[in-house]
Amino acid sequence: MFSGMIAFVAGAGLLQLLPELPDLWWALPFPLLLWFVFRLPRLRWLWLCGLGFVWALYCAHRILSCELDSGLEGRDLLIEGVISSLPERRERQTRFEFDVDRLTAAGQPAPLPGRVRLGWYLGAPEIRAGERWRLLVRLKQPHGFFNPAGFDYEGWLFRHRIRATGYVRASPQNRLLEAQGGGIHVNGIRQFLRSRIAKVLGDSETLGLVLALAIGDRSGLHPAQWRALTLTGTNHLIAISGLHIGIVSGWVFFLFRRLWPLSARLALWCPSARAAAIAALAAAVLYAALAGFAVPTQRALIMLAVILGGVFLRRQARPAHSLAVALFLVVVLDSFALLSIGFWLSFGAVGVILYSVEGRLSLSGWSWRWGRIQWVVAVGLLPLLLLIWGRAVVAAPLVNLVAVPLFSLVIVPLVVLGTVLVEVPGVGPGLLGLADWLLSWSIRALAWAADWSGLVSVSPELPAWVWLWALMGVALLLAPRGVPARWLGLLCLLPMALLRPAAPGPGEIWLTLLDVGQGLSVVVRTRAHTLVYDTGARFSPRFDAATAVLVPYLRAQGISRIDRLILSNGDNDHAGAAAQLLTWVPATEILSGEPRRLSLADRRAAACEAGAEWSWDGVRFRVLHPEKGGPWKGNDASCVLAVDNGAARILLPGDIEARVEEKLTNNRGGRLKADILVVPHHGSASSSTPGFVAAVEPDFALFATGYRNRYGFPKSSVLQRWQRGGARLFDTASAGAIGFRVLADGRIEGPNLARRDKGRYWTHRP
Repeated sequence: MFSGMIAFVAGAGLLQLLPELPDLWWALPFPLLLWFVFRLPRLRWLWLCGLGFVWALYCAHRILSCELDSGLEGRDLLIEGVISSLPERRERQTRFEFDVDRLTAAGQPAPLPGRVRLGWYLGAPEIRAGERWRLLVRLKQPHGFFNPAGFDYEGWLFRHRIRATGYVRASPQNRLLEAQGGGIHVNGIRQFLRSRIAKVLGDSETLGLVLALAIGDRSGLHPAQWRALTLTGTNHLIAISGLHIGIVSGWVFFLFRRLWPLSARLALWCPSARAAAIAALAAAVLYAALAGFAVPTQRALIMLAVILGGVFLRRQARPAHSLAVALFLVVVLDSFALLSIGFWLSFGAVGVILYSVEGRLSLSGWSWRWGRIQWVVAVGLLPLLLLIWGRAVVAAPLVNLVAVPLFSLVIVPLVVLGTVLVEVPGVGPGLLGLADWLLSWSIRALAWAADWSGLVSVSPELPAWVWLWALMGVALLLAPRGVPARWLGLLCLLPMALLRPAAPGPGEIWLTLLDVGQGLSVVVRTRAHTLVYDTGARFSPRFDAATAVLVPYLRAQGISRIDRLILSNGDNDHAGAAAQLLTWVPATEILSGEPRRLSLADRRAAACEAGAEWSWDGVRFRVLHPEKGGPWKGNDASCVLAVDNGAARILLPGDIEARVEEKLTNNRGGRLKADILVVPHHGSASSSTPGFVAAVEPDFALFATGYRNRYGFPKSSVLQRWQRGGARLFDTASAGAIGFRVLADGRIEGPNLARRDKGRYWTHRP
């Protein structure tokens, strides 16, 4: 059954690769497949693969059947239900998940969307998980940025069964109905513990780290702390994972095994090993519950249940079989765990360790048990880390060699004991205070190590065969010493290290208008140069378009330096994320239409002035506006850039409005003609005048807009104007990122629409 369980998981994974969801009638053969499993064992793996596919299909239809009706988007809706997550209070809002069991629109019942994710802005009361509320809200269907190599927010919402997002409206109808919406809620207990820990530690800088280790709440982590953890490869230490679950379970097992025989009556009633196994599993379940039963904790719980069950029954299971059972049961319980990065890293780490010890005659010795295990995990997970994030930390094994025992053997036990005893005066607070002190020194050390850790960067956009070769190389490197020519594994890794994604040819222009919501960010590439025009917005101290969209895209394209960064004007939706971009990707030169409005730490931008020209790889760049010393400011100060290769032209006008459009039309006339245009000011009615439309006359008019944005961009009159001018219209809200390749002879390949070309069956397609 070992191969059968793997086949079931593979079938469930196959469904997750589909761009469209098959009809539910494909699930009808389920009973027949089940019969085949038992009656035709020769092809059992094939029937189980089909069962996995059908099971995942059924689960997907169940979730998607709760879709919010598009006719209800943006309307005032009255909902009733229970707060189903730990509320996150940040800056000016409180975010939480809400299980809806009643919805009315204009007094009439409407179909339920199931679980929704809400934001309650200024004036939000103190809310608690498990409470039942009536709320006046506005909702929209699940929608997020959609870009190559970017985070799939819609996939994340789908995996968490969230079928609408929105916000709470200020209204007297908002009121608490029940303090507990039926029964005891684990998240309510987690929130209680969070408030107690916060009271004990006050305004400690490492409160967020303690909460992450105690109850799995990482919402309080500072960006600087997350950066230090990421750049040292230790971010796994502050997520309650299988390692933490195992440590807590191991400590409890050890204590019960030692203390249980001290009572003769208890020892006669139940052997100490059995009692310790039950206590250890109970402790693991409680700790996993505090973490919200995340995927890594599910895997750890199932594996512990198999192992401790063997102790209780006095039977021993092979580790590989335990892993396969855990893999199978996790997917049966939640087939969408396959969409979680934690799933692959968690099972991958355990699988690599098991593979590395298989067939070895001796595993004793501290060097193997600890130092070598760090090497094994680092090498074994290298292809997976590079495929997911495009980078891996060089010094991670060395840093983890010290950090893992410190966290696992000292800090985590202190945090867990302090949390359990938080109501015991002096004891719980004292333990939490000691853990907080250790964490403060640890994060400082990690911040120092981050400057020296080094990164290996590889584009995730490489062909599939490169990753298959890399996996073969890892398998060879980690094989037992008796396997000949293990050094060939290094050769298998070479394609991953040496190959780079395709680049433009001489005279070619590759343009990508990224989806950054209600903002603008464009990447223009020539054969050996990269220009970034605007960065999108900084939405909060914790979230910005550069970190979420632009940096992952540049890394995926193998770009480690920007030759020229142009920030068209100083508005947040165009330049707000510039400082964050420069933290991760340096820029040789920075230009802006409003350089004085920018805040770029130790960097200064030069003025973008009309008449500036340069050529890269047979492609000419010209700044058309603003003139030096002109009275322009705000939108009209936008840097207008024309890019052409002698056969085709691209025009990037920023946020210019009617006055500048008229000036450009009068002064430059036919030189405004472009094949591809990013429409000024996101399609606002204050731009795209008839004269400008006639002068540019593009084949493609692109709108950088956010889904259901509050401004109503692009305006219908503007859309009609460009359409009458003969342009094909595309917008990022409905298409995601939009890409074109302008060849040296003027032919245009595209558009490549991210939602159409890269979307999965859960992708929102407005």
